[in-house]
Amino acid sequence: MTKAEIIQNIVNKSGVEKSTVTVIVEAFMATMKQSMIDGNNIYLRGFGTFLLKKRAEKKGRNIIKGTTVQIPAHVIPAFKPADEFESQVRSNVKVK
Repeated sequence: MTKAEIIQNIVNKSGVEKSTVTVIVEAFMATMKQSMIDGNNIYLRGFGTFLLKKRAEKKGRNIIKGTTVQIPAHVIPAFKPADEFESQVRSNVKVK
């Protein structure tokens, strides 16, 4: 599902104008992104948690050059679904 499809789905369900929904969705996403850039996790009860995971420093390989490279410690964004949401997905989505 794309952002445009999400916006259209909200428009269909709520009856709110598409331009208004677009502004709200864009503001929501910008707020979430800025919050994570600022180092905060986001907790959406019943949906899941957008969290920052710390990755330790490690050695990697450059296969083309055949050399070892040091990958520095870094932080990545991640998503952990709520237990109820995860169980709903597992029971309703079939493996293809």
